[in-house]
Amino acid sequence: MSRYLKTALVLAAICAVAALVLALMNMLTKPYIEAYEANKVTSALEQVSCGMAIGEREEVNSGYVQYMHKLTSSGKTTGYILGLVSNGYGGQLTIVASYDANGVVMAAKLIADSETPGLGKKAENDGYMDIFVGTGTADRPVPTKKGMLNDLDVATVSGASMTFTGISKALSSGSDFVKSL
Repeated sequence: MSRYLKTALVLAAICAVAALVLALMNMLTKPYIEAYEANKVTSALEQVSCGMAIGEREEVNSGYVQYMHKLTSSGKTTGYILGLVSNGYGGQLTIVASYDANGVVMAAKLIADSETPGLGKKAENDGYMDIFVGTGTADRPVPTKKGMLNDLDVATVSGASMTFTGISKALSSGSDFVKSL
C-alpha cells in the first residue's frame, strides 16, 4: 500500500510543479501577447482606413458589429471602420472593414480565425477581400452566395464555403449597419 501512496505523492508533486511553471509562463508572456494582439488590430485599422483619420473606438455590440471607428477627412465624417465577428468552419472570424458613409465596402481584413489551412485560411491572403470592395449598394449588394460572384471569384472562395459565408454575412451586416446611421 505504501508503494502506491509514494507513487501518488510523486505524481502529485510533478503535477504541482508543472502547474506552477505553466502559471509562471502565462504570467510572463501575457503582456507580450496582449501587445502583439493590440498591434495586429492597430495595423489592420490602418490598412483599411484608406488614408483617412481614424476616430476613437465606440462599442456597438449589434449583431455582427462589435465596435466602430469614425473615419474623417478634412474634419468631416466620411466613413466608418467596423469590428465584425462571425463564424466560419473553424470557429469565430474577426474582421475589420471600412465603409463609406453610404455603406459601400472600401476595404476589409481578416485579423483572427481558426480556419483550415489551404481552404478557409485563403481568406487571409492578399486580394481575397477584394471580392467585397465596392459592394453594398442596391445595384451591387455584398455577395452572400457564390451565385453572386463571377467565375474567378468563385474559384477564389472554392473549398471554403463556410468561411466565405461567415465573412460575407458579417460584411453585409456591416453595410446595413452603416446605412442605418
